[in-house]
Amino acid sequence: MPQNALGRYFFETEETMTFDELKEKALSLPYAPGVYIMRDKTDKVIYVGKAKKLKNRVSQYFQDTASHTPKTRLMVSKIHHFDVIVAASEFEALVLECSLIKRYMPKYNILLKDDKGYPYLRLNMKDVYPTITMVSKPSDDGADYYGPYGGRAVTHDVMEAIRLTLKLPGCHKQFPRDIGKERPCLNYHMNQCAGWCQESKSCTEYRETMLQARELLKGNYKAVADQIRQQMLAAAENLEFELAASLRDRLNAVENLGQKQLVTAGTLADTDVVGYGETEAKACFAVLHFSGGNLLDKDYEVFPRPDDKAEAVSSLLKQFYLSRGLAPKRVLLPFEIEDGELFSELLEQRYGRRPKLHVPQRGDNVRLVELACKNAFEEAERVTGKEERAGATLALLGKMLAISTPRRMESFDISNISGTDIVASMVVFQDGKPKKSDYKRFKVEGLTDQDDYASMRQVVKRRFAHYKAGDKGFDEAPDLLLIDGGVNHAKIAVAALTELELSFPVFGMVKDDRHRTRALVTPEGQEIRIDNNQAIFSLIGQIQEETHRFAITYHRQLRSKRLRYSELDGIPGIGPKRKQELLKQFKSLAAIGQATLPELERLLPKDAAAAVFHHFHEKEEA
Repeated sequence: MPQNALGRYFFETEETMTFDELKEKALSLPYAPGVYIMRDKTDKVIYVGKAKKLKNRVSQYFQDTASHTPKTRLMVSKIHHFDVIVAASEFEALVLECSLIKRYMPKYNILLKDDKGYPYLRLNMKDVYPTITMVSKPSDDGADYYGPYGGRAVTHDVMEAIRLTLKLPGCHKQFPRDIGKERPCLNYHMNQCAGWCQESKSCTEYRETMLQARELLKGNYKAVADQIRQQMLAAAENLEFELAASLRDRLNAVENLGQKQLVTAGTLADTDVVGYGETEAKACFAVLHFSGGNLLDKDYEVFPRPDDKAEAVSSLLKQFYLSRGLAPKRVLLPFEIEDGELFSELLEQRYGRRPKLHVPQRGDNVRLVELACKNAFEEAERVTGKEERAGATLALLGKMLAISTPRRMESFDISNISGTDIVASMVVFQDGKPKKSDYKRFKVEGLTDQDDYASMRQVVKRRFAHYKAGDKGFDEAPDLLLIDGGVNHAKIAVAALTELELSFPVFGMVKDDRHRTRALVTPEGQEIRIDNNQAIFSLIGQIQEETHRFAITYHRQLRSKRLRYSELDGIPGIGPKRKQELLKQFKSLAAIGQATLPELERLLPKDAAAAVFHHFHEKEEA
């Protein structure tokens, strides 16, 4: 295999390589650490990965593809050729992987979109009217830089706290250009600004205040407080009581600010807590920044739900800290990541600090990780739409059942009481939602005894006989059949389909002791648990309840109709009122049939009583 001076193995790309050729090339790689670079037919990098042993790792992509996740199968199908770079060590391979991911931004790597660094505050006292601004990184321009801070929100809070403490401008006016041009803004009238835009305010006074701001940014609260206290006392001695009162308020504000230790807390956190949360469609990587036990800020990244959450967190963690320019003392993780020690070593080389990566098992640290994971889940939940959630749930259901994504699902249930008024329902869910226009109900024919199996066989056969005939309302094919019942019900449904020479995925819905579907079962008897996935458990439960509701509603309608119309209907002289009187007096139809003619005549006119008597004794009279 060709190899250049850097140890890079490469392949000719003039013709598309077949799958077997890719596999053969992968098997020829060395048992050495390194990085592999997957490319498509346009030579674009689509994936970058690191391996302890290149031969073992790369060859896995071209062997048991059935065990791959859908995302990996799709990526492998796009591979036209690949390169590898052999590294001297695993550590060197890690450094190279991080560099190449940042360089190529491959489509099938999970990428951190937000790669901004921790912010700094900039103050340039060389300006005539200095201002405090937020910047992403220091520059060699002679200005003073303070930070870095835990995030943009924290940095803004620091700026705002200092502005309010010293009553600095918070508007967009430029000094000295706008001095004296307009009346002071609302901040001045709310006592949040000293009114630096007025001509009565001097540049010297403004610069003295900014020097105090500089000391506050350094954390020298006591020095600033002492200076303001001296100014306050001097103003009082000169009988400048209004100025003294203003300085007294500023002194109190500075002392309060110092007690909060805002700047100390706002700088880089000593502990970062990583959380991971996912919905049916989205996932979120979140980092909570803590200092001295106080939560300072949060960073997060939302992305499509990955196949491997540990790999996703590992990849995003590397991108997160390598793009920030610094590292905390300690990082708490929700689970172990690959190459944790190597990554700590890399950060030590970059920033002179080796953070401790730790997965807590007990105590307060566990609760911190749980808090981070809760934050991550909430962010993922917030951006997951209903349609996206439903689509992801159906895709996951298809994956669990080893079938294609079931866009159209049909569910069947039987309802009867002691074999009377046997009915069945067919409920349709399209894209995870009920499609009531396609619901069907069946009156089971030719059965007088309770036989759920025979009833289910008849109903499934009738439904798909209509399908084969192309009848309107029955002409759509389902992606999945759900049968209310266990393995035997599923077998019966398959047998009915087989008679019609049809085949669709069929699963029985197995209930728990609370009548909730806890699992789906194949006609062969293999159970697939669904109660360990809340989204699928809820969806199947909704389908089962809707199917049962629709069936029992139809059964009750038929039963009510049958009870409303009895043997008394149609007898001459017997209307609704006399029918009620007879049932009230004799309690049942059987008792009315056994009543004598005189007994009936005591309640009804003679002709009506005779009609009732003859109706029930017609055979005896014959």
